[in-house]
Amino acid sequence: METPKNPAKAGWFTPGPTPGAKGPAVIAGHVTWNQTKSVFFNLARLRHGDHIAVQRNDGSTARFTVTRTEQYAKDHFPSIEVYRNIDYAGLRLITCAGTYRDHHYADNVVVYATLDPAN
Repeated sequence: METPKNPAKAGWFTPGPTPGAKGPAVIAGHVTWNQTKSVFFNLARLRHGDHIAVQRNDGSTARFTVTRTEQYAKDHFPSIEVYRNIDYAGLRLITCAGTYRDHHYADNVVVYATLDPAN
């Protein structure tokens, strides 16, 4: 999974489902870039019950509700939990977090969310 080269944009993990389709849609973005706030700078502040709107390519919007926000050490990233098949439309937002050293963050933040019933 690679984050976009443009720090103002988030990138969708294309082998996975599109946001709003059954399964875990995964989107990653930078928290900072060259010591400047980026697209997911405030991602770690999302909490259970918060809402997320994802603009889709067809112009529609998929709306999700956050179920939890977790921080993981990069060397203990739960790939199976994040990318595994699920029987509902889910969303995983990923960015960096933790200590910044040698141009890298030590951790990742993952926000887990489910598609709102009205979609």
